[in-house]
Formats: sequence, structure tokens, C-alpha cells
Amino acid sequence: MARKNRRVGGLLCGIVFGMVGMSYAAVPLYDLFCRVTGYAGTTQVATKKSEKITSRPIKIRFDAMANNIDWAFQPTQRQMELKVGENGLAFYRATNRSDRTLTGTATFNVTPLKVGAYFNKVECFCFTEQTLKPGETIEMPVAFFVDPEIVVDPNLNDVKTITLSYTFFPVEKENEDLGEQPASTNVALVGKTRSIQ
Repeated sequence: MARKNRRVGGLLCGIVFGMVGMSYAAVPLYDLFCRVTGYAGTTQVATKKSEKITSRPIKIRFDAMANNIDWAFQPTQRQMELKVGENGLAFYRATNRSDRTLTGTATFNVTPLKVGAYFNKVECFCFTEQTLKPGETIEMPVAFFVDPEIVVDPNLNDVKTITLSYTFFPVEKENEDLGEQPASTNVALVGKTRSIQ
């Protein structure tokens, strides 16, 4: 009887440890699943520009929000019309309205959600954190294309418009209070270029 109780106890402990392990793995696994499948409007990352352009037109709308960060953030264009497969370049503008240096990171998605697997970003400010000094304004590029394979997916024949949405969230940085600026990528400022994160 004691042997049976130890076996049941060991099994229950194994289940508990397995559940704890799965809870830690759930977020990265879900993120990987979304990136691979485009689930929940997660876009794809392309390593090179599109080389095939179809005759099907597609309208791209742009949306922006700043959540709990004192930035004015908006697209510089509300929409553009491209051919499926055509490379697009859009810009978003951010202004730090606070009196201190702030760092933010952008999350993104596309709607309708079912097109996430076909929306490819080649270059995006959302791949890195962005740091703005008080009153600073920057323009940030996003280079993208809609995968030509979308035209052969019968579930997407009704898609005429795709909305690309970004939301900026604050990132707390120790060096912001000290006025230090980390080195990183170049982003176009209004009228000049400077290195930001």
C-alpha cells in the first residue's frame, strides 16, 4: 500500500512540475506559434524585398497609439494603395511630449487577422526600442509587402484593405535618468539623422 501511495505521490508531483514548466513555456511558445502562422494578426519578417508583383490592388491603412507613454505618435500617411507583392515604404512620427528622456517599444498587428501570414515587414522600427529626448521628434520607417501567395488563398479573396497598427509602450531604462544615450540604429529625424535605440 505504501509503495502505491509513493507512486501516486510521485505522479502527482510530476504533473505539478510539468504544469509549472508549461506555464513558463506558454508565452514563448505562443509567440512562436503566432509568428510562424500569422495567428492573431502577427506579421511576418522578410529578409529581402518582394520580387513578384501581381495585378491585384490592395489598400494599406495605418494606425498608431501610444499607451502609457507621453508621446504623440501617428502615421505620416493614413493609407496607400499598392499592388500585391509591391514593396511599400511608410513612415510613423513620434514626439516626446515629456520633460525627460523616454524609451518605448512598439507592438504591432494587422487586420483582418487572417492576413497576418501574408503581411511581410522587411524593415521596421518595431524591431528595436526607440529613445527620444524631451521634445524630440523622429520619423521611423517601415518597409513591407503583401506576399503574392495571398492571391491563391481562396479564404482571402474578400480582402481589399489591410490595416497595420502599432502601439508604443514605455520601457524603463536606468540610463535615461542619467542622460546617457545608448548607441544603436539610425532613424530619420525630421530634417536630419541621429543614432537612437
